[in-house]
Amino acid sequence: MISVKHLVKHYRVHSRPPGLGAAVRSVFRRNYRTVPAVDDISFEIAAGERVGFLGPNGAGKTTTLKMLAGLLHPTSGEAIVAGHRPAARERDFLRSIMLVTGQKQQLLWDLPPAETFELNRAIYDVPRAEFRRTVDELTELLELGPLLGKPTRQLSLGERMKCELAAALLHRPKVLFLDEPTIGLDVTMQAGVRSFIQDYNERHGATVILTSHYMDDVAALCPRVIVIDQGHITYDGALDELVRQIQPEKRVTLRLSAPIARADLDALGGRVLSLDEAQARLQVDVSSLRGIVAQALARLPVADLTVEDPPLEEVLAGLFARSRMAAAAGRE
Repeated sequence: MISVKHLVKHYRVHSRPPGLGAAVRSVFRRNYRTVPAVDDISFEIAAGERVGFLGPNGAGKTTTLKMLAGLLHPTSGEAIVAGHRPAARERDFLRSIMLVTGQKQQLLWDLPPAETFELNRAIYDVPRAEFRRTVDELTELLELGPLLGKPTRQLSLGERMKCELAAALLHRPKVLFLDEPTIGLDVTMQAGVRSFIQDYNERHGATVILTSHYMDDVAALCPRVIVIDQGHITYDGALDELVRQIQPEKRVTLRLSAPIARADLDALGGRVLSLDEAQARLQVDVSSLRGIVAQALARLPVADLTVEDPPLEEVLAGLFARSRMAAAAGRE
């Protein structure tokens, strides 16, 4: 569904020192520098996949999505989405994709969402009967009933985001580019939006590329992740394999029914992350996990126990640090 080969996007940026003199000189002679936003990336995504597109701020995520959506022209390289070249912005291509960003909106501010839905129906030439079925389905899935008649300006951020998603899906796009779709939403709203995206993907076989700084979104929705840093892809593969590569240890949390001494915890093995009267946390190698858990249950006053992977934020931070060290070594 999506094929990217050696995609490059460089910006030519005017730069000058501060001050009036520099401002006047820049009128007659300007100095430019080239900023590589995306620098020779390649990947392929099959129809129906849900893929997380991750990286730190300024890594090139949004620039890549805009090129795939046809909003930006690449400096070089090739992108094919749903059989089309995005930069050509053909009618059939525009009907098959949708870019949803959490920081911009298409809803008309002074009109209710239902009016924006009607406008999108006309723009995408959706038959009236199909439009009605789709609106009814989205209204049920997203619980939009009480919202459709209210002016957009009276809706909360979470309510607007749900209506944005509905407006974006009225023409049933084959490819969804989701750029921070849950930004600013509370925990309940985030869970609702995640559930809806997964349901839409499974019902209609849509291909989903998601960027988000909320790792819960990625963990819940994306079996595969592509990680980009400084314009380069540093990882493309299964999310659980990334966790195993970067931080293969497990986090063991012991909830205690009575205080314990630090020495008792050290005797189990593993690395102690924290200890207080009610709880202890250990980082444990997978090979010794079973033995340490058995010892903890036998020797300590354990009321409850959980075993988890390290937080995804820590895994990504470790990947970024590793890739930047490798880049620095290569330059040297």
